[in-house]
Amino acid sequence: MGLFSKKKSVVPDYCFDPVNEKAIIRASICNGEQVAGFKNIRTGEFHEVMLIRSDEDLQNFKRIYGVDKVEKVY
Repeated sequence: MGLFSKKKSVVPDYCFDPVNEKAIIRASICNGEQVAGFKNIRTGEFHEVMLIRSDEDLQNFKRIYGVDKVEKVY
């Protein structure tokens, strides 16, 4: 492993269905931890995608998955 390595391209691990799922951020009231993912509108099942530590992480999530609006749920 070298000191200068190539940047890996970002490819989404999860392919979401915009018709049946919506993008949300689950935020903990206790410690403030935020996890971005997708919630199935019909079943309520949540699929975690990535941890959000900063505004930059949120912008990357939106860019990778092509999402404009993300709802925050506590």
